[in-house]
Parts: sequence; structure tokens; C-alpha cells
Amino acid sequence: MRPPVPRPLCTDCGISRSSAPGRCGKACQFIRPDYPGLERRVHGRTAEPGRGDEDFFGPYRQMWRARLEPARDGAQWTGITTRLAERLLETGAVDAVLTVAPDPDDRWRPVPVLVTRPEELAACRGMRMGYAPLLALLEPARAAGYRRLAVIGIPCQVYALRALEAELGFERLYVIGTPCSDNTTTERFHDFLALLAERPETVTYLEFRADFHVELRFDDGTCREIPFLKLPISRLPPDFFPLTCRTCVDYTNRLADITVGYMGGEGEQWLLVRNARGAEILGLLGGEIHLSAPDSKGRRRGAVTGFLKNTQRAAGGLPLRPMPRWLRPLVGWLMPRIGPRGLEFARARVEMKAIEAVLHLRRSAPRRMRAMVPPHVWRLVEPYGLEPRDGERGPVGRARASRPSPEPPSGPCG
Repeated sequence: MRPPVPRPLCTDCGISRSSAPGRCGKACQFIRPDYPGLERRVHGRTAEPGRGDEDFFGPYRQMWRARLEPARDGAQWTGITTRLAERLLETGAVDAVLTVAPDPDDRWRPVPVLVTRPEELAACRGMRMGYAPLLALLEPARAAGYRRLAVIGIPCQVYALRALEAELGFERLYVIGTPCSDNTTTERFHDFLALLAERPETVTYLEFRADFHVELRFDDGTCREIPFLKLPISRLPPDFFPLTCRTCVDYTNRLADITVGYMGGEGEQWLLVRNARGAEILGLLGGEIHLSAPDSKGRRRGAVTGFLKNTQRAAGGLPLRPMPRWLRPLVGWLMPRIGPRGLEFARARVEMKAIEAVLHLRRSAPRRMRAMVPPHVWRLVEPYGLEPRDGERGPVGRARASRPSPEPPSGPCG
């Protein structure tokens, strides 16, 4: 694998390691993204304001709360993402799956792999932290004769994949997307683990849950839950999360065929079927998956407004407002009970990410705002008093929403 071509605002998706690194100018989410154009190409239309929750989550046909039955051992949640990829291989829909596996020497470091046998996907289960040049394996996949490919990726990888899809030469491409918020280097993630556990090398699982807790599991089978308010965020360096992740404008993987996450699942998984190919992928699970309507509880505005003020106060660092120790247990107990939950939690998180992107770009890279902030982000931050200043809204930002589709989203959240 070639070394990456260094440049600012890069998550090393792998394109700069390919035989044509100059394609980054066309493919990168952090240079001049065109979400409306790619949404039309991938889904047949752009997200429409007022159509369900599309301004928050991107175009979709169906939205579900979901769980695999039975849940797979070793899965981050119940194993839906892995099982979808297995079924694509088992049915012959694809020749290979492009995803990440753990580094043999570090369970938390993601390594891109091409998987051709369903049973090999079990080794890819779970969350990894760090940058993975996933798309650097597109050329090796084509050279190996694979013409039908499934890709499991995070938003910055999926954006680049979609931007180059027409010229990649694959006969069929299935894209399973996972939401992504804040990544960091694997080395810094180890520093974070060391603040959470006396023996960080024994941690086998970490998840930020929608009930405002982080869950840790250890190699001896024990578990520990830490309320968000008790996380040692104040002990992390201000740039623990790089500027790329703090200015990302696509939390929910808007260009995937199907998004598999947890934010709106209230303890289960959360699926957004975005187009016909996404429906085809989900249909492969048949009776293995239990689907129900997602719920929405609580109110997000107070939490989002507080996040806005804290981010402004942090002046480019992590949004932190110290809270008296005696108050933390009470607030930690209240948040899962009266705070935003289900879809309201997901909406809150998406709004926070949009606010974060605008504020950090204004501070650290103001000249990039005109090109990098798409129209849906301006719509998300407007209710909180953030509006584009002179020179911040580019040509794409002035684009009109597409004409309403005659067919509304189906499913319980349509």
C-alpha cells in the first residue's frame, strides 16, 4: 500500500494512496462536497425539508428500530451489519466485501481487508478507533477480478466512494454505512482508555450508548458503565478529536444504501433504508431481523443550546463546562429519563454536529466555509441563531431543494 499524500483536513480514506491521488480534489468531503448532486445520483432525489426527518438524517424510504434474533456473539450490538455482509456473500450478490478488521497486534486499530468468505466476517465485528485507508483496496479488488463489491464504511469514506463510483468500473456496488461522529488516532484512543480503566489492555469493548452511558467490557467477562458526565473529558488535549471530525457535515452516512447505527434505537439498532438497493440488502435477512417503529421522547432544544454555548466557550477546544461533583450523579440519573431519547436523541446529536462544524470552521478555517458547508447544515443550525455571514454561503448552499417526490417514505416513520 502506498503512503498517503499529506494535506490538511484528511482522514486518510485511501484515495491519496491509490494510483491517482489527484482524485482527492474531486472525491474529498473536506474540499468541495456536493451532497445534493450525489444524493440525486445515488437515491434519485435530494433530501427534502419537511419530508419526515430527512433534513436531519438524509434521504430514506424506511426507518426502523431493529435487532437480530438471536444476537450474534461478539457483536457490537446485535450483529446486523456483519450479517448483512454475510448474506451478500452467501447469496452470491457480491464477490467480496471491503471492510476493516483489527490489527493483529492491536485490537483497536482498523486495517482494511477484502473478505470473500462469509465465515471470515466474524473477525471484523466490533468497533475500531483510528484512521483506515479503506478505499486504497478498491484498485486491488478490481485487479483481483472482483466486479460486484459490498463496502462497509463511515461517511468520509462513503462520500469519496460515491464521488468516484462511476469511474471505478464495478458492475454492482452495495454500500452499508455506519454513522460516525468523532474519530481520533488509535494512539490517542489508547490514552483515553487509560483514563477509564486501570488496566486498559484488558478492555475488549467500548460503546457510547444512547442512554448517556459508556459501556466497557473486559476480557474477564466483567462490564462497567460510566455516565457521560463522569467521563474524564477535561483531561483530554483540546485537539483530541481532529479538525476533520469536528467539521464533518454527515453524521448519518447520507450516501449509503442502508445506514446501520444505534442513535435512534433506544437500546436496539437503528436502520435507515435509503433506496431500492438498501431495501434489497435488508430483505436478505428475512425472519432473522425484528423490526419495529422507532420512538421519540423528551425535548432536545435545551441540550443542543447548552452544547452550542459550551462549544463557543471552549474557543476551539472540547466543549466542556465543569459541573459540581455533587450535582453530577443527579443529572446523570435524570438525563436518561427526561432527556432526548430515540429519534429525538438522534436529532439532537445531528444538530450538535452541525453546530460544531460551523463554529470550528469559522474559527480554524473560515475560507473553507463557502465550499464545505452544504445547505442542509445551514438549515439545521438556523433555529439556534447561527446564520451564514458574508462569504460563507457558497453556490451549493444557495441551491434549491428538489421538487417533492410523489412517493412519500414508507415504513413507520414515513
